[in-house]
Amino acid sequence: MDTEARLLPALPGTPVARAAVELVRSCESEPVANHSIRSYVFAALLAEHEGLKPGIDFDAELLFHACVLHDLGASPSAPGQARFEVEGADMAARFLTEYGYGADKTDPVWEAIALHTSDGIAERRGVLAYLTRRGIGVDIGFGTEFVTDAQGEALHGRYPRLDMATVLVDDVVRQAARSPQAGARYTVPGEFLRERGEPGAVTALEVAARAARWGS
Repeated sequence: MDTEARLLPALPGTPVARAAVELVRSCESEPVANHSIRSYVFAALLAEHEGLKPGIDFDAELLFHACVLHDLGASPSAPGQARFEVEGADMAARFLTEYGYGADKTDPVWEAIALHTSDGIAERRGVLAYLTRRGIGVDIGFGTEFVTDAQGEALHGRYPRLDMATVLVDDVVRQAARSPQAGARYTVPGEFLRERGEPGAVTALEVAARAARWGS
């Protein structure tokens, strides 16, 4: 076993897990797809750090899908008729349904994705939604203290950042501009759209990510 394998949780090797990665690779940019995969690894590391047991406290397979599929709504494949979090949740649920998952599994993944930008709400909707939001946040650079330098270097070596924060905001803004519902006021995509209102403007998220531990 190599050093990287000892440092980081492995991705699930099931056919549906491989199909999920293929899906995000096919419809998302490389920086956003890498972000989605890293978010799962950070979520799994956080669960281990907090003593949360897969199969007892949470379903590790559903955590993988919630994290890896969470930005589908910011991709060109999304309809652009609702905020990206909701469209991504819908797309993830359809994907899992096509692979035979029932509502008992698709509904928690839908909720975790739909709420992943909802500070103070996701954390109260169970372990899956909590770990999903926190894993995504750790990849942006929030609450990273439990991750060792060696783990961070190994993960970013495998899935490089490639100016992820700016690319992701670009994608969300593009989706938010497609309809009033997609960029509704007081939502995260609506705020990104407002913050990017001037040429060359930078969002608060991009500023925070650039100043954080991993950079953009």
